[in-house]
Amino acid sequence: MAETPEIECWLTDMDGVLVRENEALPGAAELLEQWNRDETPYLVLTNNSIYTARDLAARLRRSGLNVPEDRIWTSALATAQFLADQVDGGSAYVVGEVGLTTAMHEAGFIMTEASPDFVVVGETHNYSFEAITKAIRLIRGGARFIATNPDATGPSPEGVLPATGAITALITKATGREPYVVGKPNPMMFRSALNRIGAHSKTTAMIGDRMDTDIVAGMEGGLYTILVLSGISEREDVLAYPFRPNRIIDGVSELLDHSASGHGEKQAGGKGDGGRDEDGKAGDSKDKDQGEDTEDAKSR
Repeated sequence: MAETPEIECWLTDMDGVLVRENEALPGAAELLEQWNRDETPYLVLTNNSIYTARDLAARLRRSGLNVPEDRIWTSALATAQFLADQVDGGSAYVVGEVGLTTAMHEAGFIMTEASPDFVVVGETHNYSFEAITKAIRLIRGGARFIATNPDATGPSPEGVLPATGAITALITKATGREPYVVGKPNPMMFRSALNRIGAHSKTTAMIGDRMDTDIVAGMEGGLYTILVLSGISEREDVLAYPFRPNRIIDGVSELLDHSASGHGEKQAGGKGDGGRDEDGKAGDSKDKDQGEDTEDAKSR
């Protein structure tokens, strides 16, 4: 087994890791408090492109979680940054909500229906047949096809709703063109997040609740991956994939001991706090002094 890296920076998913149905999960508030207090570089990632970072920060505050808006990285922000790197002063036709249109404007794009450089499709509360028809015609006319994320469905109190992936599938069928998807599981989103906080993949951990997005993208991006069982994926789901997370834990409360070190100290991502390794085995939870912990970590 590869040696556990010393974690200096953190990326974490939001839903299923920090919150579930607008309720903070155990340990989430304390973990964020420690990161903020110790000035630990971190970002909260989400494929949700509907809301701006400011909106999401306010929603998290209502759940009892203090996340500054500059610590939130959405698929809309990642998409806008990626496209700004492709063209200077570009134009786009956007199918999406304020989170996406705001990100595109702030990245210097002009919103237009007249021969745009890109057609960008994101999440929205109301998919318009007229807007989808316009997107199809523009793509057939030469506009490049971009999607913020691949999620085919989203949750609602009444049941699932069609989401970005479902709409892009319709557009693909009508145009014969596949979109370039920027959000998870594309490691592109993780690389842009690392660049935003000046982090290196070798000393950064990704915390997520989905094997098919968070963990695979973290693995492909070279990050240390931690699967939490407080969201979508369950322990038996891991066996269905050809890859494994570096560590499996029940929830982020199990990371508190390793995140409580003083400012400037490196944080370990190992299993010495009673978490599980990638095979789901329980770690050693006996109390040890700092010297014994160091020697034990080196012996693994």
